[in-house]
Amino acid sequence: MPEAASAQTARAIIGDSEFDRDTAVIRRAPGVYDIELSAGWTVLGAVNGGYLLAVLGRALADTLPHGDPFSVSAHYLTASRPGPAVVRTDVVRGGRSLSTGTASLFQYDDQGQEVERIRVLASYGDLDALPDDVRTTAEPPALPPMDQCFGPEDAPGPVPGGSAITDRLMLKLDPATLGWALGAPSGKGEMRSWFGLADGRDADPLALLLAVDALPPTAFDIGLSGWVPTVELTVHVRCRPAPGPLRVSITTRNLAGGFLEEDAEVWDSADRLVAQSRQLASVRLG
Repeated sequence: MPEAASAQTARAIIGDSEFDRDTAVIRRAPGVYDIELSAGWTVLGAVNGGYLLAVLGRALADTLPHGDPFSVSAHYLTASRPGPAVVRTDVVRGGRSLSTGTASLFQYDDQGQEVERIRVLASYGDLDALPDDVRTTAEPPALPPMDQCFGPEDAPGPVPGGSAITDRLMLKLDPATLGWALGAPSGKGEMRSWFGLADGRDADPLALLLAVDALPPTAFDIGLSGWVPTVELTVHVRCRPAPGPLRVSITTRNLAGGFLEEDAEVWDSADRLVAQSRQLASVRLG
């Protein structure tokens, strides 16, 4: 099992909110961090992939010369479970404007053997140093006002199998993408929602890593049900989000061979595209 963190080398990276506390890593040695994965960020008993990405993202921010994620690519190798884990990081390259590193999260199986759960390759920089010229054809999603949208608390009953993560999020989904909840999916493969953290903490670049993977899967809108585990997830963080709720739009255009892609855009209260992602997921009917 992981060794106890040394008092001389351990350094906690902890904020004031539940998200900060539950993604806090403790430096045991250079490039080695201990973390207790919280059961509060699970879906059907499995730890949410966006939460895991934020955990590794926090460790990389401590390891690399730069503190802001620009591009983070993760491969999910085995399902993570709540409990102790170890994150190991390595600096691949440290440059003036960008630095690149790797991170892997490990847990132990019932026989005490170390199992790698997720592996990340990421480039970090300084978002505040980016030039302020924006040339884009992208447009924010047209969401109804928040009081005309619906969250998990409006559902007639709890999610079968449990979804603890919904208690930690502020989600208000666009009714136009909620037909699946009433047994009438649109077939378009779309999901749109207002997004925030339930304790009111404003989003930062690490929270954006969570936001891209926090909505119900677009597979529901295609008419499928069951677990949709992430195979690979790449996130591009474009700028530091302004205070206030985010808007998240996710689409799927292709389901083939038991796999689908999800393309996500995250917009802030200043109508800026603050993050984008593409995810490959496996569809498991159940």
